[in-house]
Amino acid sequence: MALKIPKIIGHRGACGYAPENTIESILTAAEMGVEWVELDVMLTKDNVPVIFHDDQLDRTTNGFGNVADATWADLQQLEAGSWFGESFAGAKIPSLEDALDVIIQKNLGLNLEIKPTPGREKETAEVALDVLSRIWDDHSRLLISSFQLVSLETAQEMAPDWYRGLLLWHDDLPPNWADIADYLDVVSVNISQQLATREMVEEIIDMEKAVMVYTVNDAQEARKLRGWGVDTVFTDVPDVIREAMFHVH
Repeated sequence: MALKIPKIIGHRGACGYAPENTIESILTAAEMGVEWVELDVMLTKDNVPVIFHDDQLDRTTNGFGNVADATWADLQQLEAGSWFGESFAGAKIPSLEDALDVIIQKNLGLNLEIKPTPGREKETAEVALDVLSRIWDDHSRLLISSFQLVSLETAQEMAPDWYRGLLLWHDDLPPNWADIADYLDVVSVNISQQLATREMVEEIIDMEKAVMVYTVNDAQEARKLRGWGVDTVFTDVPDVIREAMFHVH
């Protein structure tokens, strides 16, 4: 079954309009007609997979310290919406299971980024995939991605028939990234906007991998990338990018 990736994926839900990686952000994306969302998963101290981006709690919650040092019970006491806007006061850090329930209910596809804290690359992938395997059954609308080689290797071993994507960042690009992509048998290479030169895009296309670019919030940039053959852009503002890509100006 082929992977059905849309042209636009909502980044951390629709995080231009709602606090990132929350149920509220997923619901906002769904209300905007987004077909897929991208979310980050990491582990608590007691091995609960949660939807969260940073290693530290302080940017997007009223807590502090490392996610990896907090238990699930600790995280449930925190509030994750007020930093974004008063109307989101009371938003919580969701577990992966909570997020999947809403995504399935809203009939969305998912790009799940495995975002382990250092030293937990294998464990994070194992726990997240174990939850996914119990809940998710539509292989055509699920992409497992990561920057971490060990996490993607683990996904390849545990769930070889699920699609994988290799994440690349401009400040830390492995010189052998193309070999890594082939070795991991990924279907997509997900690159930062700063890496998205015409040459890089064409190189990935020549490898017969999907080209996915993050995080594109500028309409003109989105149109340019689409013209180069980019398959998908991740965006915080799906309505802006949809307008840019699908309406003649």
